[in-house]
Amino acid sequence: MRILNRKTNIDFIGKRKVAFVVSAILIILSIASLTIRGLNFGLDFTGGALIEVAYSEAPDMQAVRDSLNEAGLSDAVVQTFGLDTEIVVRIPPREESESSAELSTVVLQALQSGFEGTVDMRRVEFVGPQVGEELTEQGILAVVYALIGIFLYVMMRFQWRFSVGAVTALVHDVIITMGIISVTQVEFDLTVVAALLAVIGYSLNDTIVLFDRIRENFPKLRNHKPIEVVNTSVNETLSRTLMTSLTTLLVLLARFTFGGEIINAFAFTLIIGVLVGTYSSIYVASTTLLELGVSKFDLLQ
Repeated sequence: MRILNRKTNIDFIGKRKVAFVVSAILIILSIASLTIRGLNFGLDFTGGALIEVAYSEAPDMQAVRDSLNEAGLSDAVVQTFGLDTEIVVRIPPREESESSAELSTVVLQALQSGFEGTVDMRRVEFVGPQVGEELTEQGILAVVYALIGIFLYVMMRFQWRFSVGAVTALVHDVIITMGIISVTQVEFDLTVVAALLAVIGYSLNDTIVLFDRIRENFPKLRNHKPIEVVNTSVNETLSRTLMTSLTTLLVLLARFTFGGEIINAFAFTLIIGVLVGTYSSIYVASTTLLELGVSKFDLLQ
């Protein structure tokens, strides 16, 4: 059997101006959403209590809220958690010096009142406001340190223009991903911070593969213009990029669909990050190289 080896020859770089406009619009919209709507910070950052309970049968949510109001917990937020019989009660930080055990007892009694079935306590989490502030600072620093380390690594392995291209693509990915999280109001907790760091790693891996091919092709295609070398490199790594992205997305979609509420935010963030990261490796990282005037002379030892 004869196997045909077909090479793609798509003019990706020729559309870089259109991609630049698209990226600029997405970044502006993301920053606007982060400024106006903000992030839906979870318990890890805001502090407070989270209490998960299971009912023997699906309760009336309005009756649940009324019971909590009567117990003096009017600021509590009630949500279903996976099944209709499981709910989560989120309570903001309270001024009263009330322990988590006392608070969970009050909540359980309020939920049990007026309900004929049984109510079982599944989980109780309590985070103080000071801890929430520390986690916010540490989460931001983790992303910043990751970007600084990546810049230094790429500069040592390639050249400073490649470092700027890689970090520009990563900042692009983080801003747009966080903007979409802000628009959708997905709960922003420590799992989302972990997902953002994973997005940085995934996008960097994709970018490094492309940069390696660009570095290899400059000596091979020495008579070609830099834009032609970059475009050829993108086409040569396209099949690898698409296969990696598609297989990763299949796993993440399965996690998002069947993984339950606990990892939904984590999986959603990674899905957006993989899509944006694949786009940025082609159009942001490589375009930045060209705008900075990369040439074969920059890669000479």
